[in-house]
Amino acid sequence: MNKVLIVGLGNQGAEYDNTRHNVGFKILDALAASLKVPFESSRLAFSAEWKVKNKTFFLIKPTTFMNLSGKTVNYYLQQKKIPLSNLLIVTDDIALPVGSIRLRSKGSDGGHNGLKNITEALTTENYSRLRFGIGNEYPKGGQVNFVLGKWTNEELNIILPRIELAIEAIKDFGLMGIEKTMNAYNSK
Repeated sequence: MNKVLIVGLGNQGAEYDNTRHNVGFKILDALAASLKVPFESSRLAFSAEWKVKNKTFFLIKPTTFMNLSGKTVNYYLQQKKIPLSNLLIVTDDIALPVGSIRLRSKGSDGGHNGLKNITEALTTENYSRLRFGIGNEYPKGGQVNFVLGKWTNEELNIILPRIELAIEAIKDFGLMGIEKTMNAYNSK
């Protein structure tokens, strides 16, 4: 049976709910709710499991905080014996317009501390990621406040339907692989 590890990046705690930086958690929460699978507290993460078409999807929301996400990712890859090719990281990206999604099979961290830590823990940049655009409408020096800020109502109107698209992309990644999923979603 094929196993797929889907990791949504974010920070735990009520103060981080509905912040731009936590869109990875928000997308996984929406996916789990649509599948009616609950998240449970487990080692280094909140985790949920979903089985479809002879595949098992492990949904992981690290509790190590964003900047130490690599520890959780590495642990679950080893623990569940999942190949690196079956890993998808779901993360925010300030370089993309609000609600845009981009899938990549590898790449740099782009200044994202969560991705930087994952790359360090895995000792490679060769892992798939779904980047969800949060925009970059902040003044010079205001990046931290922006990414840790709450979504505006205007932004929520844009991102909620795009989260549905991200959910479909995650499912397709697990069922079809990264190449076909990139071809299907990077133009949407």
